[in-house]
Amino acid sequence: MRPARRFGGAAARLLRGVRWYLREISGAADYDRFCRRHREHHPDEAVPSRRTYERLRARHREENPQSRCC
Repeated sequence: MRPARRFGGAAARLLRGVRWYLREISGAADYDRFCRRHREHHPDEAVPSRRTYERLRARHREENPQSRCC
């Protein structure tokens, strides 16, 4: 394999990894998983918007607090 091609593949993997990491931190991946699950379990209902999803998520956190050490 040529060194330039090998470097291009490594750079592409690095960029995919960075994209994955940023989506996990920002919550975009959570919303995508929520949409996928919603479509599977409620196929005839519209998928809630990102804003609605965030409201539901915040309400759930308030109603079901988790104990934390810090």
